[in-house]
Amino acid sequence: MKKGEMFQGKITRVDFPNKCRVETENGQVIQVKNGIPGQTVSGIVQKKRGGRLAGRILEVIEASPLETGAPLCSIFPACGGCTYQTMAYERQLEMKKAQVKQLLDEALRTAGQVDGRGEPDYVFEGIMPSPTVLAYRNKMEFSFGDAYQGGPLTLGLHKKESTYDILPAGDCKIVHKDFCAVLNCVQEYFRENPVPVYRKMRHTGCLRHLLVRRSISSGEILAALVTTSQETLHLDRLKERLLELPLEGHLSGILHIVNDSPADVVQSDRTEILYGREDFYEELLGLKFRITPFSFFQTNTKGAEVLYETAREFIGDTKGRVIYDLYSGTGTIAQILAPLAARVVGVEIVPEAVEAARENAALNGLTNCQFLAGDVLKMLDEIEEMPDLIVLDPPRDGVNPKALRKIIGYGVERMVYISCKPTSLARDLEMLIGGGYVVERVRCVDMFPFACHVETVCLLSNRKSKPDTHVDLTLDMEDYYRIKDQEKQSNK
Repeated sequence: MKKGEMFQGKITRVDFPNKCRVETENGQVIQVKNGIPGQTVSGIVQKKRGGRLAGRILEVIEASPLETGAPLCSIFPACGGCTYQTMAYERQLEMKKAQVKQLLDEALRTAGQVDGRGEPDYVFEGIMPSPTVLAYRNKMEFSFGDAYQGGPLTLGLHKKESTYDILPAGDCKIVHKDFCAVLNCVQEYFRENPVPVYRKMRHTGCLRHLLVRRSISSGEILAALVTTSQETLHLDRLKERLLELPLEGHLSGILHIVNDSPADVVQSDRTEILYGREDFYEELLGLKFRITPFSFFQTNTKGAEVLYETAREFIGDTKGRVIYDLYSGTGTIAQILAPLAARVVGVEIVPEAVEAARENAALNGLTNCQFLAGDVLKMLDEIEEMPDLIVLDPPRDGVNPKALRKIIGYGVERMVYISCKPTSLARDLEMLIGGGYVVERVRCVDMFPFACHVETVCLLSNRKSKPDTHVDLTLDMEDYYRIKDQEKQSNK
């Protein structure tokens, strides 16, 4: 097959994160995204490299036997927000659990952590479901645009595999109905009072995003309109219309955020408070956290409680211990572990998150938490106090191998690694095992019903013996990955 050629086949397998294997009748294999096991699909080949084919699904010809439910909203499956709406939730959990176990089993085999039969030697504890399956998200960034070129103004979510087409999300089911009421109000207002939409390729226009956050515990809502400074806006009437909405919760603040950055991200050059205040408070496991438009906070509050309870269980006895919370965000995990610990040191590269962590610790009366702003790789050289236990909660790309080498060097008794991307976790586990640690327990926590993502919590313990030679800890990042690539090619 060639690039641009059409294909038809069945999805025989889906790996994390939604990497689908399509097999055609003549034995060709094409990798695609956004499919469900068992679907018969047609598509187009987009890439061909080294005999491998990658393509895009154009149509689902025949549904999968796993699709036993109707779509929950009007824009599935085109919307990029959900992938598995038509699958029963229990089937989604089974698939995610199997995907993560496959990744980790392969990593442990490669690293040599196997039993006498050559099988991965650790306890895999399955997956914990999200306590709420619908309306679970406490934050959403909606985008302004149009569903097709020249179409009416649309405020909603991106179409799958598109950075431009926006689909109306007025009946989205993964957010509370208050989100939809705010979205529909803002969309209707700007259809009646036209303002140019920001076009990121040309860097012209005004309307960019609508950011909405909601407290699960109090029902307080922050609504923030994000625009450029290219138009002078008079938003009093929009504010009045928002305040008139019959919401289940209530608006704690209405904001106008000006963002002239060419990057397609929600950030603030200037923030104007149109009504109320720019924050609210959320409760999590008995602690209070101040939430602002840009606070890092798990998007599934109830799911986060399950995640952090799992981390607290895995870390074990913390009484009198010094704990490093690396990639600490706004300090949620640090504050959950702090009550019994001697001291918790959090390290986070985003200064605003560090400041929020300090405020939250003071709010919760915790005096044994220290939060430092900086890159983990550099900050580890500046902390004088040695850790007894370490918690890692890195971003999606995982831990920098140079930082991981320093972390291994502490030789702590136990380490808990929380991962939002199992492929990064699997890669880092090979180095951790080579550095003298063993994987004891793994448990998945589903924070994203209907989406392909999943959180994974991993407990590692120190073997208290000389590290083996599987990974040379003196290697730098480039050498490490070069050797791993060579090993994989050799195995193939």
